Amino acid sequence: MPLLSVRHLTTHLHTPAGTVHAVNDVSFEVSAGETVGIVGESGSGKSMTMLSLLRLLPSPPGQIVRGEVRFEDQDLLTLPTAELRNIRGNRIAMIFQDPMTSLNPVLTIGRQLTEALRLHLQLTKAEATDRAIELLNHVGIPSAAQRLKNYPHQFSGGMRQRVMIAMGLACSPNLLIADEPTTALDVTIQAQIVALVKQLRQELNMAVIWITHDLSLLANLADRILVLYAGQIVESAPLQQLYAAPRHPYTLGLLQSIPRLDEARRTHLKPIDGHPPDLVNYPTGCPFAPRCPYVIDRCRKTDPSLEPVGTAHQVACWVQPRGDEVLAAARQARL
Repeated sequence: MPLLSVRHLTTHLHTPAGTVHAVNDVSFEVSAGETVGIVGESGSGKSMTMLSLLRLLPSPPGQIVRGEVRFEDQDLLTLPTAELRNIRGNRIAMIFQDPMTSLNPVLTIGRQLTEALRLHLQLTKAEATDRAIELLNHVGIPSAAQRLKNYPHQFSGGMRQRVMIAMGLACSPNLLIADEPTTALDVTIQAQIVALVKQLRQELNMAVIWITHDLSLLANLADRILVLYAGQIVESAPLQQLYAAPRHPYTLGLLQSIPRLDEARRTHLKPIDGHPPDLVNYPTGCPFAPRCPYVIDRCRKTDPSLEPVGTAHQVACWVQPRGDEVLAAARQARL
């Protein structure tokens, strides 16, 4: 049985401009100890999907229209709020994109770390402090006991992100959701954060959902990748299979846009033309059709469902690109 099973999750945002179709019939599973990467450009519904399954969307304007989110055989969408709070931050933890806005600027790091420990694990103040020092040491922050007294602005961007990871791991969660945690960091710190999460996943046998817009970052991290576009999954496959044989034109475009320094003089980045669709006026056919170089009439009339195209490989596309384009994208993805 999977640790997390999401079925037909659909979320709308009711705004003065109209109803935004933010998440559209999303289904996927995460097994214990597995790392699933969720990739897509800004506005594709990655963060909205995670906020929906944890019921963190403010209502209004957010509304979960339908779906089922089973975690350890409990449906998170129907749980009483008090029971859900016992799961959030305890058995499921989330690292947000910007640690400077996620951390409270007027509370010390120690106060913010020990709060969840005392709430979920019923530790005494002294026990929670000892555990907080242990967590900061675990994520590589030196002089941990002294740093507990510091405020967020006294830490660098990389250190603040390490604090956020420590907070996420405080209660030894079964599932860690990382929402673009390295976006604002330089590549050196980014590599350190990725390596740290991989190490902690192995030590704790923890499942990870890693949200990003950068396919190259997932190359040495994820076991499986979900590609989101316009709030729906357009391709799902094991990492190596997706890189070697992408079957959706959007995935192909993402792979072709990965820069390679060793081929900079021989190849050019190939951008994806056009813009994402207006999610208020959601298209009737495939949402990628206006930008797709392989589009046919059927694409503009009917939105394809996610169908298997191989072992553990699914794609939602009427015309699946093959041949030279796929080989070129696969070569581009060999990082």
